[in-house]
Amino acid sequence: MNVFPDRKSFGFSLVELMMGIMIMAILVSLALPGFRDMLRNAEVRNAAESVAGGLQRARAEAVARNTNVEFVLGVASSWVVRVVSAPNPPIESRSSSEGSNNVTVVALAADLATPATTVTFTNFGGVTANVPVSESLTQVDFTAPGATQNLRVTMGVGGNARMCDPSLAAGSSPRAC
Repeated sequence: MNVFPDRKSFGFSLVELMMGIMIMAILVSLALPGFRDMLRNAEVRNAAESVAGGLQRARAEAVARNTNVEFVLGVASSWVVRVVSAPNPPIESRSSSEGSNNVTVVALAADLATPATTVTFTNFGGVTANVPVSESLTQVDFTAPGATQNLRVTMGVGGNARMCDPSLAAGSSPRAC
């Protein structure tokens, strides 16, 4: 009489397990460069969305408080929104270390040659001259090493901020600049 009847094996052999691990390693190594690009592009988008959001917040605060409010772009993609004529603390601020450490920011005035860091919004949501007098911020470009997408935030005539893709031809897409 057979004490151990024929049993089927329900596990994996060591060879099968090693083959599975090797296939997974190959797939991960193929996906890694694309994943790095995706992370860099996400950093660029994060920085651009943050600046566009800060500009919109400054404009909304100017209208809500019925006074001039300024948006000041700092180092990298950090920024501050504050009332112009009051010694009050900032309304809102953002550090560049919040998800966009590797992003390079170039902020320009209307002539697209002069660096600018500040834009002042009036109580009607429009743009006015900065105090003290300096060129108003009208365009901010965002790039990162290894990123495949660059973005731009532009200021419209009425004070509205718009994020767009400078690599697209004008009129080819709603995302084009």
